[in-house]
This record gives sequence, C-alpha cells and structure tokens, in this order.
Amino acid sequence: MNETPANNRSRSSWPTVVAVLAACLIFAALVWQMKKYTQPAPAVDQARKAERAKARAELTAAETEALNNAGWIDQTKGLVRLPIAEALKIAEREWQNPAQARSNLIARVEKATALPPKAPEKPSAFE
Repeated sequence: MNETPANNRSRSSWPTVVAVLAACLIFAALVWQMKKYTQPAPAVDQARKAERAKARAELTAAETEALNNAGWIDQTKGLVRLPIAEALKIAEREWQNPAQARSNLIARVEKATALPPKAPEKPSAFE
C-alpha cells in the first residue's frame, strides 16, 4: 500500500515537468523571434553611426574652441568667457588682496544675476 501513493506522485510530476520545459522553450522562441524582428536594418545603423560621429566631431570642435578662446557669454551684461589658463592668471593677480577681490566678486555676481526691471503695469480702464 505504501508503494502505490509514492509511485503515483512520481508519475504525476512528469507531465508537469514536461509542460514547464515546453513553456520555457516556447517563451525562448518568442523572445528570439521578437529580437529578430525588432533589429534595425544594417544600412540604417551605418547611417546613424556616421551621423553620430559627425555630431560628436562638431561638438568636440566647439568645446575645444570654447575652452581655448575668449568670447562673449552675454555682451549686454559684460560676461566674457576666458581660456582657463588666462582666468587662473587673472584670479591669481586679483586675489593678492582678498578683501578687495571678495567685494569685486560679489559685485560681479550681483551684476550677472540681476533681474531685469519689472514691466510697467497697465493702468486700469477705470482710472
């Protein structure tokens, strides 16, 4: 009597194992098919690579130019972009007197971050 229930349990687990393996194989096949269908064509990929390389070269050239040459950031406020080496020389020269340099720095920050004046309010039609 004891052998019959154990034997039934082992026989009943085989269909479950086979069903799980079949489901895994079906899932793997579906994933493989979706990956195959969603891959872009090689010609499109080559065009994207060329476009990205061109954009990267332009960006690198612009960054190099900005780092090595002076230029205006905001001419109306008097903000100038300087090369790093030149900015370090100016900072070293100005910070010989820390109190004066701090006051100049605060004045420049206030000038650079100053809000524009408010637009005049429209007069009321009843005034």
